Amino acid sequence: MQKCTYMDNAAASRLDERVLEAMRPYFFETYAVATSEFGYSLGIEAREGLDAARELLAQRIGATQEELVFTSGSTESSNMALKGVALALGQKKGQHIIVSKIEDFPVLSSAQALERLRFRVTYLPVDGDGLADLDALEKAITKETILVSIQHANQEIGTVQDIASIGKLCRDKGTLFHTDATHTFPRVPLSVRDVPVDLITIAAHTIHGPHGIGGLYIRKGTPVTKWMDGGFQEFDRRAGLENIPAAVGFAKAAELITEEETTRLRAMRDRVIDRLLHEVPNTTLNGHRTNRTPQNANVTFHFVEGESVTLHLDMRGFAVSTGSACFSRSLEGSHVIFGIGGDHERAHGSIRFTFGRYNTMEEVDGIVDAVSQVVRDLRKISPLAPREDNG
Repeated sequence: MQKCTYMDNAAASRLDERVLEAMRPYFFETYAVATSEFGYSLGIEAREGLDAARELLAQRIGATQEELVFTSGSTESSNMALKGVALALGQKKGQHIIVSKIEDFPVLSSAQALERLRFRVTYLPVDGDGLADLDALEKAITKETILVSIQHANQEIGTVQDIASIGKLCRDKGTLFHTDATHTFPRVPLSVRDVPVDLITIAAHTIHGPHGIGGLYIRKGTPVTKWMDGGFQEFDRRAGLENIPAAVGFAKAAELITEEETTRLRAMRDRVIDRLLHEVPNTTLNGHRTNRTPQNANVTFHFVEGESVTLHLDMRGFAVSTGSACFSRSLEGSHVIFGIGGDHERAHGSIRFTFGRYNTMEEVDGIVDAVSQVVRDLRKISPLAPREDNG
């Protein structure tokens, strides 16, 4: 098997060995169910480990322990936010929610599920960079609006939203605000002490933590109905046995994120964007040029299929994603590219590069060289490419 240069860290990232070591005792030594101070010692130790993990993660967003609920990942967290609020307020205040057109599938699919239950959903437009239209949001909020859900940053094009302004608008209008921070936590600062946000989705799989663990911040006093029945775990907000090893691993992964590393990823991002836009004709940057996550570069190579680009790169030992990264087997183009005004050609030709701890600048230059050659070769056989591109 050839060595793979992996640059799809927004889909899933390699586990850090230090995270694995932090998790190991909770598999083989402190493996009991978390119990209170009135339980047996092994259970108390497990509870202490869970509480310590919760405290560390909560601190990263300025929250308290009691405001953070562990989940099975970002999908469950966003489902819990939208459906939990809908169950709590749908019959009391109204049945209207607002989400942006370019949200990730957990939010969009939850909104569509609520539509089938006769909730009304407004899909908020974004501009050409992927930024939410605040004027449209202000007009869309009514007395029956119970929740606005707009991501902190987009999963495909990396654009970071002005959630401070969005949160203030929602607070002024008296509606709850949820943001999906899966692709920003904890690399892009976010504090609930400074930003009026009521619910935040976070997850470990994008920061070299274990897969299948996430969290939902729920500001104290926010009405969210428990939607998975069973025991009384997670402050009676989520039933089910806590995944203590994964929670400990999540906390360790967050602890290992440093500003120095984030600066290094940002340099890789800028190197890819600058070189591709300069060296490959008819290439379009997707997303905001500067106001984007430090690890994301997304471009469209016109006149070629993104799927062909990824397959040729794979044969050369590089892993990237195309179109909608979470639904890449679909024949449909990226809903995000369509959402920012792109056409089918732009959507199908988009490639996402997302960088992680184990990438190097040498790998960045290597993949740019490979991409440049692949795109030139594909354009030579493309009937759509102009003469200067297809030879």
